[in-house]
Amino acid sequence: MKIAYLINQYPKVSHTFIRREIMALERLGFPITRLAVRGWSEVAPDLEDQAEQAKTRYLLQGGALALVWASVQTLFSAPGRWLSALALALQMSRRADRPWPIHLIYFAEACLALRWLREVKATHLHAHFGTNAAEVAMLVNAMGGPLYSFTVHGPDEFDKPESLHLREKIGRASFVIAITFYCRSQLYRWMDASQWGKVKLVRCGLERAFHEITAPPPTGHRLVCVGRLSGAKGHLLLIEAAGLLAAQGLDFELVLAGDGEQRPLIEARVAELGLQKNVRITGWITSTQVRDEIIGARALVLSSFAEGLPIVLIEAMALNRPVVTTWIAGIPELVRHGEHGWMFPPGNAQACADAMSACLTCSHEVLARMGEAAHSRMLERHSIDIEATKLAGYFRDTHKTVSDRRQAVSG
Repeated sequence: MKIAYLINQYPKVSHTFIRREIMALERLGFPITRLAVRGWSEVAPDLEDQAEQAKTRYLLQGGALALVWASVQTLFSAPGRWLSALALALQMSRRADRPWPIHLIYFAEACLALRWLREVKATHLHAHFGTNAAEVAMLVNAMGGPLYSFTVHGPDEFDKPESLHLREKIGRASFVIAITFYCRSQLYRWMDASQWGKVKLVRCGLERAFHEITAPPPTGHRLVCVGRLSGAKGHLLLIEAAGLLAAQGLDFELVLAGDGEQRPLIEARVAELGLQKNVRITGWITSTQVRDEIIGARALVLSSFAEGLPIVLIEAMALNRPVVTTWIAGIPELVRHGEHGWMFPPGNAQACADAMSACLTCSHEVLARMGEAAHSRMLERHSIDIEATKLAGYFRDTHKTVSDRRQAVSG
């Protein structure tokens, strides 16, 4: 089997889980072709991401001319399938969150991807996220390309399943991967019950080298929040909670590791509440720096309003750190309140402050015990080699079924 991966942007600081999955499959002996829509000009701080960048082919890198030429070639080689896929692309543009010209671009991307996949004789195409990458994979298949599957993470797919035409993408896919039971339940809402068997559970994982790096909890009063500074992550509420802690006279430092569109709003609110000595924003940093920030903190804190299952939560637990987090989406499947950290309802600044206060004031022994429990919990559920082996099994099963059907027809 020759597997290809299709991602909207690759590599990406916040998508290290895709890199880990690809590399784990390669350790199992699968040759992986990497395709991405964009990302060739992005700065890749990590050496591993730089190496991935060099291995990836980018659909938009050649500009409009390359897309048009690929479309013309596909039209003349298979006009019937070309027209069928074009009709499907226009169908996907109805009641969509993006206008029809964008879906014609997806169609052209699929034509170019089809040519590249045939060059490497790819037998399966796997996409991450149920958004544009899954649509391109579906169009590739409609034009006679390989079977496809895709992984759904959320929360975008859960917010707008109808405008993303999630039902159509699932219906045409060989199988779909959900990263949590919660994720799977949301997919069940938008597909026929007769097809529920298509949805497989494969968790995001960490490699052994990551979770073998552990350190005892620090004696200071630092908390770290890692993630894009966006509305879904709830940073503004986290700052409100920090203001409540400061009003109580608690000594603490809150590190926001990341960057994003809400940074000016967050910085302004920090200034309004006089929290400049308590809150530090790092901007984008490497995965090694993220790890160092987590190790240097008592706990990871997340105030998210919407999630799938945050990878950074898994990383913090792997590093023997308890977590302070909202009880949303797939998080309660991993974190148990009082055992691996503290959980609080989303959108409640006082509850967030109370959970942070409990973490800041508990004993070193409690932190250490929770950190060890969190580490054990992560090892039980999020080994990338175990999860990649599951995914590899689904690839093999799919193609064995196809092979058996062909043999039955020819026989």
